[in-house]
Amino acid sequence: MQAVKRIGRYAFERFESLFDTIFGVQHNPLYHLGALGWFFYWIVAVSGIYLYIFFDTGVHQAYESVEYLTYTQWYAGGIARSLHRYASDALIIVMLLHLLREFMMDRLRGPRWFSWVIGIAILWLVFACGITGYWIVWDKLAQYVAIASSEWLDSLPLFGQSIARNFLHDSTLSGRFFSLMVFIHIAVPLILLFILWVHIQRMTQADVNPPKALALSVFAALLVLSLIYPAESQGPADLSRVTSSVGLDWFYMAVYPLIDLFSGLTVWAMAGLATVLLFILPWIPRKKTSLAVVDLENCNGCSRCALDCPFSAIAMRPRSDGSPFAQEAVVLSSKCVGCGICVGACPTATPFRRHSALIAGIELSDHPVMQLRQQVMQTSEGLTGSTRILIFNCATGPDLGALRDNATAVLTLSCIGQLPPPFLDFIITRGFAEGVLLTGCREGDCHYRLGSRWSKQRIARERDPYLRERVPRERLEIFWAGVDQSSELSSRLRAFRQRLAQLDPVRAKGRPPDPTEAAAENA
Repeated sequence: MQAVKRIGRYAFERFESLFDTIFGVQHNPLYHLGALGWFFYWIVAVSGIYLYIFFDTGVHQAYESVEYLTYTQWYAGGIARSLHRYASDALIIVMLLHLLREFMMDRLRGPRWFSWVIGIAILWLVFACGITGYWIVWDKLAQYVAIASSEWLDSLPLFGQSIARNFLHDSTLSGRFFSLMVFIHIAVPLILLFILWVHIQRMTQADVNPPKALALSVFAALLVLSLIYPAESQGPADLSRVTSSVGLDWFYMAVYPLIDLFSGLTVWAMAGLATVLLFILPWIPRKKTSLAVVDLENCNGCSRCALDCPFSAIAMRPRSDGSPFAQEAVVLSSKCVGCGICVGACPTATPFRRHSALIAGIELSDHPVMQLRQQVMQTSEGLTGSTRILIFNCATGPDLGALRDNATAVLTLSCIGQLPPPFLDFIITRGFAEGVLLTGCREGDCHYRLGSRWSKQRIARERDPYLRERVPRERLEIFWAGVDQSSELSSRLRAFRQRLAQLDPVRAKGRPPDPTEAAAENA
C-alpha cells in the first residue's frame, strides 16, 4: 500500500510541477481541488435556483418547461442550464481527483480519518443530487435513468410497493411523483451543504475559496463551453416505447451499464464493498501518532499554539494549576496529528535557555525541544569546512540522503513548521553552521496544510514568534522541493554554498554570549 502511495505521489507531483509552470504556484488548480469543489457547488446552487423558478413539475410540462429554458430563454435559462450541467460534472471531477490525491499523499490516516470518511458520504450525496437532476428533466435519458434506478432500488427489500411500476405507462405516472423528485433534488443539496461544513470543521483556515483569478478563469471556461456546446435534452420521454439508445453522462452514470449486465443485488454488493473499502483505508496500515503535550510550568496561555494549529487540536481553557495566567493550552488528542507546528509557535521553545531545563510550554512527546537542541549541537560537531550547512527537512519531504557530506547535515522534523525561529538564531549566531536551508513539501502544498506558510511568515517577521532582526537573512535559504525536485534542490544547495563562501566567517561555535546579549536572550 505504501509503495502504491509513493508512486502515486511522485506522479501527482510531476503533474503539479508542470501546472506550476503553466498556472503559477498560487493558481495551480491541483492545490485548490477542495476549494474548487465548493466553487462548483455554488455555481450549481445559484443556477439551480434560477431554473427552479421556471420549472413545472407536471408530467408533460416538465419537459416543456426545460425546453423553454433551453431555447426560448437561451440567453439566461439556457446558459443557466448549461452552467448547472457542466459545473455538476466538474464537481465530480475535482472530488474524485481530491479523493485520489489525498490518498496518494497519505493524508487520510490518524485523526484525519474524520474528513476522509465524511468525504465518502459527500461523494454519495453528490451522486444522488446528480441522478435526481437528470430524472426530473423527463427526456429519453431521464426515462432510462428512472426505470434503471427504480429497478435497482426495487432489488432491495426496503419498499412495500415496486417503484418501477410507476413507469409502466404514461397513465401510471403523476405530477406528484415529479414533485417528490424535485423535493429530493432540493433537499439533498441542502443536506450536502451541512455535511460539507462538517467536513472542514477540524481544519483551521480551511481552503473553501479558490484564488480569484483561478475562480474567474474556471467560470469563464464554463461559460464559453455553455455557449459553444449548450446542454440539451434527448427528446421527450415516452413510456410506451423502450429507450434503445441514450447518451450517458459518464461522470454520474458510470454504474448504469453494470445494472444492465448484472442483477441489482450484485451491483449493490459491488457498490457497498467499494464504499466499505474506502471507509477503512485510513486504518490500513494503522498509523501511530506522536501527540503534542503541554507543560503547564512553562505555558503562559499566550494561545499562539492554538492559533497556529492546522487541525483545531488545541483549545484554550481556564487555568487549572493556580498560576496567575488566565488560560492554559489543552491538546485534544482525537484531533492531534503530531505535526509539531504548535512547538514552532511556542515562545518558550528557545535553545538559548541556560538557567532551567529546556522544556517548552508545548512539545511533541517523542521529539522534545531539548532533544532537538542536542541534535543541532552534536550534528554540528561532525561538520568541517568553511561553508557548513544544516538542512532542516520534514518527514514527508524528499529523501535528502544524497546531500549529506562532510559540510552538510540533515535534520528531519515532523513538519518544517515544528522548527522554532530561535533555533535559526541559535545556529547562526552561535556559529554551529555558516548557513541553514529549510525544505520539505512542495510550495503551496504542505502535508500538514500550514507548516511551510507559518515558517515563511515567522522568518519574514510577519507572524509570532518572529525571527530576530540580528539573524543575517543571507545565511538562510528556503526551497520547498517536494519529492520530484531533488535535482533542483541540489542545485539550490550548491548556489547557497557559493554565496556563503563569499561572506565573512561566523564566530566560533559555542562561544559564551556577552552580558547584554545574555540578558536579552533570557528575557
